[in-house]
Amino acid sequence: MHHAISNSNNKIWIFWDQEFTGSILDSDEQQVTLELKHVEACDTFHISVVYAKCKPLLRRPLWDNLRLKSSDATVPWCAIGDFNTIASIEEKIGGLPYQINKSIEFLSMMEDCGFTDLGFYGPRYTWSNGRGPCAIVWKRLDRGLVNDSWLTSFPATTITHLASAGSDHSPLLMEMHVRPDSAKRYFKFLNCWTENPTFLPLVQATWDKQFQGNPMWIFYQKTKALCSELSKWSRQEYGDIFQKVNEYETKVKEAKEVWAQTNSASAREALQNLNAQYIKHLKTEESVLKQKTQLHWFKDGDANSKYFHSLVRGRRRKLFIHKIKNDDD
Repeated sequence: MHHAISNSNNKIWIFWDQEFTGSILDSDEQQVTLELKHVEACDTFHISVVYAKCKPLLRRPLWDNLRLKSSDATVPWCAIGDFNTIASIEEKIGGLPYQINKSIEFLSMMEDCGFTDLGFYGPRYTWSNGRGPCAIVWKRLDRGLVNDSWLTSFPATTITHLASAGSDHSPLLMEMHVRPDSAKRYFKFLNCWTENPTFLPLVQATWDKQFQGNPMWIFYQKTKALCSELSKWSRQEYGDIFQKVNEYETKVKEAKEVWAQTNSASAREALQNLNAQYIKHLKTEESVLKQKTQLHWFKDGDANSKYFHSLVRGRRRKLFIHKIKNDDD
């Protein structure tokens, strides 16, 4: 290894070789966060190596630190290591029955950070107290958590629980499989288009274009032209829907500050116009997320973009076949 660093209490050590370029972003007693880039990867990514305290009260600064990082995380980000807590009662066997309220703070942090658990291959549990048959306890204390940007850049990431040796914890092997983006991108119709006043005129104008050939060929050409025109029109009218929401949220905040400082009629009018645009883009985002997640049961006012995104993340993870088991297991 060509590089090595440790945290303040020397309980976390990180090594990386010359295929990576890296720098330390943050370090304390429970985590070290690095910015890394591999020679074969296009994207720079952040990784937080975690060794959480045993007591819930002492883990709170770690949860708060991760929340703070998530608010500024614009690149792929993974938090991996020993979190010293479990996320469900199924992640423990043996000992006293587990009280799920002990995991509330950990689960709340995952939700606030928009983390997705990468799951695992191999044995279910990563830690054991090493006691005899009647007193042994097993838990899954070690895991890898990633944000949306990570799933977009490295969607085929896997974690394997290896056999433990010389430790009461099982090592985690995370493999970041970089796959070429060779999949076909099919035309997708968005329901929100129908509410745009320019939608139907565009469809009519495109469908009225003249094509030569037999009826099936004409139908094919018209459909192909319509899909192409709608794709171009959508990029012009909507752009990146989720980016628009963030953009107008920032503009509204800035406009509020200007109005508070000047108290002028023009500043108030500008704020109202921006707020109207912000609400419009929020409704568009809600419609797209509802369609992506195939939810039909929620009522108006119940929309929760974090919940929608968590469902989209779960569906995206299922698109990949990571491993295939043969007859010999």
